Amino acid sequence: MFKRILIANRGEIACRVMKTAKRMGIETVAVFSEPDRHSLHVSLADDAVCIGPAPAIDSYLSIPRILEAVRQTKAEAVHPGYGFLSENKDFALALGEEKVVFIGPPAGAIEAMGDKIQSKLIAASADVSTIPGNNEVIASVNAALEAARSIGYPVMIKASAGGGGKGMRVAWKDDDVYAGYLASKHEAAGAFGDDRIFLERYITGPRHIEIQILADQYGNCIFLNERECSIQRRNQKVIEEAPSPFLDAATRISMGEQAVRLAKAVDYCSAGTVEFVVDAQKNFYFLEMNTRLQVEHPVTELISNVDLVEQMIRIAHGEKLALSQSDVAINGWAMESRIYAEDPARGFLPSIGRLVRYRPPIEMQDEAAIVRNDTGVVEGGEISVHYDPMIAKLCSWADSRPGAIEIMRGALDRFEIEGVSCNIPFLSTVLDHPVFIQGDATTSFVEDEFPEGLSPRQLPEVTIRQLAAAAGLMHKFSLTRNADISGRMSLNPLPIADEWVVEIDGYQWRLHIIPEGTRTFVRFEDGPQWQVYVDWQPGKRLAYLSIDGQHRIVRICAMTCGFRMSYRGADLAVRVRSPREAELAQYMPAEKKPDISAKLLCPMPGLLVSIDVAPGDEVESGQNLCVMEAMKMENVLKSDRKAVVQSVHAQPGDSLAVDDVILEFETSD
Repeated sequence: MFKRILIANRGEIACRVMKTAKRMGIETVAVFSEPDRHSLHVSLADDAVCIGPAPAIDSYLSIPRILEAVRQTKAEAVHPGYGFLSENKDFALALGEEKVVFIGPPAGAIEAMGDKIQSKLIAASADVSTIPGNNEVIASVNAALEAARSIGYPVMIKASAGGGGKGMRVAWKDDDVYAGYLASKHEAAGAFGDDRIFLERYITGPRHIEIQILADQYGNCIFLNERECSIQRRNQKVIEEAPSPFLDAATRISMGEQAVRLAKAVDYCSAGTVEFVVDAQKNFYFLEMNTRLQVEHPVTELISNVDLVEQMIRIAHGEKLALSQSDVAINGWAMESRIYAEDPARGFLPSIGRLVRYRPPIEMQDEAAIVRNDTGVVEGGEISVHYDPMIAKLCSWADSRPGAIEIMRGALDRFEIEGVSCNIPFLSTVLDHPVFIQGDATTSFVEDEFPEGLSPRQLPEVTIRQLAAAAGLMHKFSLTRNADISGRMSLNPLPIADEWVVEIDGYQWRLHIIPEGTRTFVRFEDGPQWQVYVDWQPGKRLAYLSIDGQHRIVRICAMTCGFRMSYRGADLAVRVRSPREAELAQYMPAEKKPDISAKLLCPMPGLLVSIDVAPGDEVESGQNLCVMEAMKMENVLKSDRKAVVQSVHAQPGDSLAVDDVILEFETSD
């Protein structure tokens, strides 16, 4: 077995590979860019080498610098992780010239499957079902329009070298082709250095289901069943699960057999994934093959009890597969939630900054449940504009799908992140959505159900009332604690009242706190009385509630006269006042928000790529105003109404922060 391997990646995937390597007794080498010097993957490695400045092109994508790190540390093999150089045939060939093993497939397989046009042709020749489309490079907008009309709308505009949702646009009509072709071409050139574009039929309402394969150097190839990845936004997967709630056994076997045929057609060896789109009638079509480890590989590991990283290492070392197809089973159900630094309330725009608080749930495993958190960050670390905004991959396992969902809900409730916006409220909302619970979500789920991003969730009245009861009790805890401290200076501290008025989410209730021995009850004047237990101390971010035996975990932030309580997608300002304070509060003037209707504010930190208007221009609703690039993804900002541009405050190439003014419009004043 290898004695030392280098991981040519960063973040959570580098940490993930190190975990298996260490268990196998293999030393690990980390590479890092200058801003990643204090990253978790660096601290976990046995050795580490700085390979350049922040831009990936000068560090993680620099083959010469990584090769020098290999020579310097005498690594025998390199695991590329995913992203960066993981599907770069030149990297695999360069390692071969150095007599260093590439822990991945042969360069020929990477090349064949890395080009989406060529891979479709190979798939068709291997009798793998493919999507109808134009399997040629589209050289111009006019050619794209002609191809789209020939295929029939809607069409998918795709970068031939693309991946991770980059360089992809859906066109429903001619105007979409014009804008989508140029945007995909530009985005693909920046992300992959390859701006070739092709078109294919867009399958409406599809499921995104992929097959995990393993193949060795001796012609043995098996499939480890499927993962469903239909919960996506901007073609980026958000929640994955294994197995799929949609497939039947016959379809699963047919998809697996086609995936194996494709792998054998290109002499594949290592772990790989064949992705399919599946329509409502369970017809499936080849989408692409990822010649690397996938982000969502943990859910396959959890239902198969197979460590895919270990298998990649053993295959690269020349070992035969120890598994046969008959050994592969489906054990229980697994979920993965990708936790991103992004703001769901602002259209999932990326968020950067320092993780001033990062407290993931405790990982655990027993016969009934598993909680696993693959991460590459630590408290105090920075989410940089230079790299992917994923913070962690939170995974759950149980013997059934409802069980896996419930374990995931609780784990998300216990996850504490501060300093950057994150998508945990959105993930919690999805897990409670009836379409997801029923297993009926397609790839259009997020677009259909959350077209403007995440709006504040409306909780049932009984849940809001429970939170109000807890807030009343917590408010008394805080006052009692303060009185205990100040009481040291007073022989007769004032008693704490037991009657409060709680205002929350448009409701206002008067309630009484009733201690009875070791128990505490909260009685509402207009109705119920519940036994309430709160495990919380002032300053803590999580409150563990039990209300008549029903348990909830709520995020807490103290504020004047109350708390901000966040629970599964709902963010609630809770005011707790005495009856007299509540009576006087009605006379307080409402806070006025500044008028920003005549300004276009930057919605995310990033680079201003282009400005499409000038002072004096009259713009229509929906017209493109400018393009912002963040986390290597381009975002088009559009006008929300008809207006006249008064002034432009930023120029292409400017780095902008959130709420920087880009444009101002004329007002009627």
